[in-house]
Amino acid sequence: MTAPTRQNRLDEEASPYLEQHADNPVNWQPWDDDALSAARDYDVPIFLSVGYAACHWCHVMESESFEDEEVAAVLNEEFVPIKVDREERPDLDSVYQTICQLVSGGGGWPLSVFLTPEGKPFYVGTYFPREPNRGRPGFLQLLEDVSNSWAEDREEIENRADQWTAAITDELESTPDDPGDPPESDTLETATAAAVRSADRTHGGFGSGGPKFPQPRRVDLLLRAAALDGDEAAGEVAGEALDAMAAGGLYDHVGGGFHRYATDRDWTVPHFEKMLYDNAELPRLYFSAAAATGADRYARVAAETVAFLERELRHPDGGFFSTLDAQSRPPASRLDEGEEAEDAEGAFYVWTPEEVGEAVADADVDGVDAGTVADLFRDRYGVESGGNFEGGTSVLTVSASYGDLAESYDLPVETVERVLVTARTRAFEARSERPRPARDEKVLAGWNGLAISAIATGARTLDPALVGLATDALGFVREKLWDAEAGHLSRRYKSVSEPRSEAGETASRRGDVQVDGYLDDYAFLARGAFDCYQVTGEVDHLAFAVDLAREIRAEFWDPEAGTLYYTPASGEGLVTRPQELNDRSTPSSIGVAAALFDDLDLFVPDEGFGDVTERLLSTHADRIRGSPLEHASLVLAADAHARGPVELTLAADDLPASWRERLAEAYLPTGIVAPRPASDADLEAWLDALGVDETPPIWANREAVDGEPTVYACRDFTCSPPQTDLDAALSWLSE
Repeated sequence: MTAPTRQNRLDEEASPYLEQHADNPVNWQPWDDDALSAARDYDVPIFLSVGYAACHWCHVMESESFEDEEVAAVLNEEFVPIKVDREERPDLDSVYQTICQLVSGGGGWPLSVFLTPEGKPFYVGTYFPREPNRGRPGFLQLLEDVSNSWAEDREEIENRADQWTAAITDELESTPDDPGDPPESDTLETATAAAVRSADRTHGGFGSGGPKFPQPRRVDLLLRAAALDGDEAAGEVAGEALDAMAAGGLYDHVGGGFHRYATDRDWTVPHFEKMLYDNAELPRLYFSAAAATGADRYARVAAETVAFLERELRHPDGGFFSTLDAQSRPPASRLDEGEEAEDAEGAFYVWTPEEVGEAVADADVDGVDAGTVADLFRDRYGVESGGNFEGGTSVLTVSASYGDLAESYDLPVETVERVLVTARTRAFEARSERPRPARDEKVLAGWNGLAISAIATGARTLDPALVGLATDALGFVREKLWDAEAGHLSRRYKSVSEPRSEAGETASRRGDVQVDGYLDDYAFLARGAFDCYQVTGEVDHLAFAVDLAREIRAEFWDPEAGTLYYTPASGEGLVTRPQELNDRSTPSSIGVAAALFDDLDLFVPDEGFGDVTERLLSTHADRIRGSPLEHASLVLAADAHARGPVELTLAADDLPASWRERLAEAYLPTGIVAPRPASDADLEAWLDALGVDETPPIWANREAVDGEPTVYACRDFTCSPPQTDLDAALSWLSE
């Protein structure tokens, strides 16, 4: 039989993950009409491999199988092999990851799926070694078995594919015929009780073993319950999780930022990749925790993580890249003479005692000699001979308090703190000379929306100077990915180099824009724009959030089903149309959209956004009540909806610095900060920007009093008198 595909086509793609496989002997195809048509024309199954650039086991499977000529020959002759970057095509990943979880009880990446030419799955797994190993079938033998079954047992395969597709549809697409009422005000209490029961009260976080993942939305639930309902246990569990993540190896103690997850129960050894979404959601959480508790340590972690984003993931023109790889080449000091360096996980981040000594060799702080500086650093971060990681290296974890170190070394606590600040700086400088992890330079709309929200939160709660970083990113994504005339958001932008001209001019940079935006792209970016409005008072950001919300309603809202689907109505049809109800590595896009629509309803009340939220929460009420921890974002939306809005309308052309400082201290988990011009005469331009004729109630009749900055506080549809004293307004809210 003639091979259904003639060549590897991934060199035409801009995704770094797909580019990694462009030189494989496998004739990889992108997911497109040409590849799908080839499968139908030749009547052969599709082998779909889904991964991402920083995925460790994806690299392993490539090395073992996809670079192997014998494996490639079978794939090329008997299948249409398709590679997908799950960060570019989360819709495909969601559909086929779901069947993997339903069939095997687990999932992950690489995701390996065998499909009929119509895209229906009939065999699924994750990583397969080339040869059988530890109970996993060998990939080469699996390919031959599937090929034989396709030829000999086609009817059985087709029946299984139909059954599995029906199961996916039932899990992802269907909605109840008789939705209930929206969850009541006790939903948060039920969810936080479940979170407290699931908490690891010894090591922090949730679950009794490893691996442990950050669960930022669960901690949001706990912080809200502690602040609004006085739930002391919720506050304690939230603090334990926050402290454990910040003290363990999940956090980068030298460069700031968080790794993907911890492989163990006590948060010591992480999986070292750094994802934009983790380093967006977690600083947002720590900024909120700082406001809720007044703990400076949370603000420091959040600020260092934002500094990491700006330093290592920021596009030169704004916007943020997606990922830093877990692997890199180890420094030369760890290699034997003549040994060739090979990429190793965590090599950039881990330390030996000798490396610490070399990094601080010339340090002298307050008369503390370099040897003692090194000892303090090693004791503080648990760097010991033999290490806690591979090859005698150590992942840095907070292993001793400043007070304990001060006592052990007979030094003032303040001196210990200054010494360790200097030591961290020297360690950072020394680490910067090591081979760096690869960076995936896709700019994704949704992930950038999460980062923009986080930084805007920091601008409100910690440092107003951060707002420029948020608005620059918003402007970048808006310029590159938003088509205002068509009302269309694309998901991915990547700078690519144009070929050198014959005259030899330097290659220029142009942008490659791909993939229609999904619900998370629209919802997360709209939330980021709305949060920028709240902190800047610039109506253009609010108008952009409203424009995105209008497109969500037009493209993703199905009034008959009463839900928001993940894929746009005008987009590609898959074997099912998924919804994203659960919180996974990113928040539930439906949950984020539901909360956003409730907030925007205050500004454009005639557009029915609040009605969409009401219907969404009714449709999914049973799911929310039945498994609240899996639907934490929806629980947060339902709780805010049940409590009713908390509004702070600020009528001022310029906010006093003292007001900004006071707002930074105010934890308002369900609050809306609604700046407006001081005078009604200046509102007309704002209404034009929003495309509305009448002043919304949140701004109406709320001018500045006697030209002084004035705040109007409202709760449960009841408002305080206008106040020129912000403290008085906040006190009224807390009564």
